[in-house]
Amino acid sequence: MRREQVELPLGGHDHRLTVIAYGDRGRPVLVFPSEAGRAWDFADNGMIEAVADLVEAGRVRFYCVDSLDAYTWSDKSAAIDERAARHRLYTDWLVSEVVPMIHAETRREADLMTLGCSLGAYHAVHLALQRADLFPLAIGLSGNYDVGSWHAWGDRGDATYFSNPTDYVSHLHGDHLDWLRDRLSLLLVCGQGQWETDPTGSLPSTQTMARIVQEKGIRCELDLWGHDVSHDWPWWRRQLAHHLPRFC
Repeated sequence: MRREQVELPLGGHDHRLTVIAYGDRGRPVLVFPSEAGRAWDFADNGMIEAVADLVEAGRVRFYCVDSLDAYTWSDKSAAIDERAARHRLYTDWLVSEVVPMIHAETRREADLMTLGCSLGAYHAVHLALQRADLFPLAIGLSGNYDVGSWHAWGDRGDATYFSNPTDYVSHLHGDHLDWLRDRLSLLLVCGQGQWETDPTGSLPSTQTMARIVQEKGIRCELDLWGHDVSHDWPWWRRQLAHHLPRFC
């Protein structure tokens, strides 16, 4: 299986983030790691192997990126609005550095997909909602989509609001909402077992996010797995293998 690794600069900072690509061709999928994770975590936890048949058949090419969570959402010493402002650096890096690299290596007209587990699911869904022109499909596995529930403290300003899907989706309206209804599809998957409610809040947040999105008329499929399904890689491998063949 083809594997390529590059380091791309984070704009305005003396720092570089890693991107690892797996596969030769196929639908490009931008993959976010779980909280504070690295680009190689997806493969190291068996997720590539779980769908190796799709990769080998040329149906999918994964682009796995580093997180910036340690500097943004996971930095509990910073107020929530400061974390949200820092998160913009990450979004800018994805759009200005990672997306052009993907377009240079794939058919530009090919629709990109985002994918993530746990905090990575937030990144996948939020980015698709913000940039559905680039990412018309997002798959979130065991995500929590309310940044206000992440040990938040301090005043919440515009940076927090526009980084929090649980807030801003409720107020979408007009032409932009109509466009999202035509353009965007979300798949939210979550188990109902260990760690999906406490301490992650993934199950209630996933249910809330699905309800909000569906009430706005945006395509959103909610897939809840059983009470034996925990917030962990073995189940995410099964969920990925179950769903991904439909989209590539």
